[in-house]
Amino acid sequence: MDVAPVLDGFAVVLEPTNLLYCLIGVVVGMLVGVLPGLGPAATIAILLPITIGLEPVTSIIMLAGIFYGAQYGGTITSVLLKLPGEASSVVTVFDGHALARQGKAGTALGIAAIGSFVGGTISIVALSFLAPVVAGFALDFGPPEYTALALLGILLVATVSSGSRLKAVIAACIGLLLATVGRDAFTGGERFTFGNLNLADGLDFVPIAMGLFGLGEILYNLEERHNAVHAPAKVANVWPSRADLRRSSGAIGRGSVLGFVLGILPGGGATLSSLAAYAVEKRRSKTPERFGKGAVEGVAGPETANNAAATSSFIPLLTLGIPANATMAVIFGALLVSGVSPGPRLVTDEPELFWGVVNSMYIGNILLLIMSIPLVGLFVKILRVRPAVLAPITVLITLIGVYTVNNSTFDIVLVIVFGVLGYLMKKVGFDPGPLLLAFVLGTLLEDSLRRSLLIFDGDTTGFFTRPISGTLLVVFVVVALLPPIRSALARRRGTSADHSDTTTPKELV
Repeated sequence: MDVAPVLDGFAVVLEPTNLLYCLIGVVVGMLVGVLPGLGPAATIAILLPITIGLEPVTSIIMLAGIFYGAQYGGTITSVLLKLPGEASSVVTVFDGHALARQGKAGTALGIAAIGSFVGGTISIVALSFLAPVVAGFALDFGPPEYTALALLGILLVATVSSGSRLKAVIAACIGLLLATVGRDAFTGGERFTFGNLNLADGLDFVPIAMGLFGLGEILYNLEERHNAVHAPAKVANVWPSRADLRRSSGAIGRGSVLGFVLGILPGGGATLSSLAAYAVEKRRSKTPERFGKGAVEGVAGPETANNAAATSSFIPLLTLGIPANATMAVIFGALLVSGVSPGPRLVTDEPELFWGVVNSMYIGNILLLIMSIPLVGLFVKILRVRPAVLAPITVLITLIGVYTVNNSTFDIVLVIVFGVLGYLMKKVGFDPGPLLLAFVLGTLLEDSLRRSLLIFDGDTTGFFTRPISGTLLVVFVVVALLPPIRSALARRRGTSADHSDTTTPKELV
């Protein structure tokens, strides 16, 4: 491994401007995590217009800081108010709030801060070694491999993400359909433009992301939460005792590894990692009955895992150009808007950007550890502001922001249309994440598929003659067929059990 680009990356991140934006990203991320409802994807989408005027490395450093800062911010409300600010902090409520009720809120927040720091740092070190290897391997990828990879990424996000699988697949199909709007790159023919010149170049990513995640989230949360939250007064004894640290050390180690692995997988991410880490800790414990009543491992494991996953989810984005979750899809869009194409060549063609972003995470994690506890009081005060006051300001910032990108009123209309669509999707239980991810990957999928068919002279079996694309497509088929097969087997077992229940009395008679 050549260490010169890594050291150059430290020089990039230590520039005063980049340090400042790293600090801004981490603080905004914690704030976003504290405010229930407005997640990192929504915030990054709203801030996209600001990043256009910045250097690409500076903007991505700030957006990355928002993402992993939000993972810790959500912990504060989970522990103090039994109100998870982030989906990845839902399981922290169980034991974190129980500890707070026992007067140990400081212990829970301290353990969460230490676990987040350790998990994030271990994940960054692993990312530094693994990402160049993955990128080197992906240099052999051609159109067939990218076709299979894009298909697998969309399917995994649709099947692994929270909520109904069918609804996620439907949302992904709508995203793919939206990606086809505009001029055909191969024939020049117009598709679904309805004679509107604004649609000739296709739908722009920024208004769709700002509408679905920005305006849609604001409308939904405005309806859900009318009143300000009543926050507790004081947090004391922040530094955990030796016994708490000893009890949590194993959970932090396991959470780091589990979060790193699950964060790489498309559809994995911080939420799935925190749930898996909590389940692992409860199953391993000799006293599982303590969980839910204030077990410190129930805070340490999930909080470590979600930060480790937030870091490792940058690997598929930066090395393959495949976003692993909705937030990564928004950051993918930010890179494209800045003129940077994520993918295997990013490590060699843009080493300062790649290593600058990776090394900024070390600085960001240290900032998180230093600032997380002292700022608790400030975040609690912010929670007292009513959503009805914050929402109009955020909407105004969103609409002005999208207008400044292209000076186009059509983009404002798009934000409103997709904002209403995002609101309605959440109302009826659809996750907008698969839609945005499929929209982002739609162009890559279509281009790669058509180029592959040209290579194979229209013979689709050609995908299976290449080892990487063939393997990825076999995994795709297995992932697609596994849920219906499991459901069929479960129904069969249920039928057999019912049958035995009804036959046993007769046999006894």
